Amino acid sequence: MSRRGFLAASAGTAAALGLAASPARAAGGRRPFGRHGSPAARLTPRTLYVDPLGRGDHTCVGDAVAAAAGSGWTLVLAAGSYRERVVLDATRTDATWIGATGDPRDVVIVHDTAAGTPKPGGGVHGTTGSATTTLQADGFTARWITFANDWLRADHPDVTGTQAVAVKVQGDRSAFHHCRFLGHQDTLYADSLALTAFARQYYADCYAEGDVDFVFGRATAVYERCHFRTLNRTDLAAAPYGFVFAPSTAAANPSGYLVVRSRISSGAPDAAYKLARPWVPSSDATARPSLVVRDTRLGAGIDAAAPYANMSASFPWQSQRFAEYRNSGPGARVTVPENRPQLTPEQARSVSRAAYLGDWEPWRGEC
Repeated sequence: MSRRGFLAASAGTAAALGLAASPARAAGGRRPFGRHGSPAARLTPRTLYVDPLGRGDHTCVGDAVAAAAGSGWTLVLAAGSYRERVVLDATRTDATWIGATGDPRDVVIVHDTAAGTPKPGGGVHGTTGSATTTLQADGFTARWITFANDWLRADHPDVTGTQAVAVKVQGDRSAFHHCRFLGHQDTLYADSLALTAFARQYYADCYAEGDVDFVFGRATAVYERCHFRTLNRTDLAAAPYGFVFAPSTAAANPSGYLVVRSRISSGAPDAAYKLARPWVPSSDATARPSLVVRDTRLGAGIDAAAPYANMSASFPWQSQRFAEYRNSGPGARVTVPENRPQLTPEQARSVSRAAYLGDWEPWRGEC
């Protein structure tokens, strides 16, 4: 099944994962905004309602964002597929986007732009410019929404820039609860606005899938109880098919990516994927990528003997900040100890969501 097919049922794995959308909710029902009010009964003066069928304040997310200038706005999105590109700029702080049905399969923000897609005025979009949704503001929260990029390599054999970002997150205190991130290469770009900005991000009970570096960037990001799935590839004759994580943490930042109590599954052959590789971008040659994966189940799709690889020989993964602790599953077997750096119990006590996120506690309260 194609990437576009996943928007109704996930990339060939819908039956196994139970990801088929609800026809009743997708049709909208008589209460398209559920328990979250309506234009006639707003929960707050700063709540806007979005519905592609015209029963809200706006029919597309971008128009609602444009109307919600300043801080503290909530957008409630009715079921539907919103085919558009959206930017939440840095001035629109403390925004909340809610999928009205409580099921992320029903509310999808999607586009089909890649890094190598030509721009109307010349040139190409580049990785950052490929993002379906760009979130720059501090204090952003999303619940029950799918962020997707359904650009397909097979449809564009002439394009070499195949990065296609579903969402680029740059703001501090950005939280995602029960969201999905769908794409192939560079799906979830967890980043910051500047090299010196240590943006904290929290992903809880989320689902992300892809093939090459599909969770990447320099944010301080905690992924808790998340499900990462690697896709099968028919365009490659041999492994590795790709890499789940590619952090680019600044050297001055003590905390990069933390994956905790999560799982990694695969639609690809056993050992076809690496767990991670470090990204040291040309914009920050001093970066020291940081990744800790702990208390997580690694499926057979991860190469247990050699789970890490280099993106560049100049920056070997062994010189970066990669570690694991108390992982399980066939992809977590330690068969070559020097290839699986492990935290000691004492070190592990200081590697927690609280240590990474400080005084910000996005896991508290109703989600």
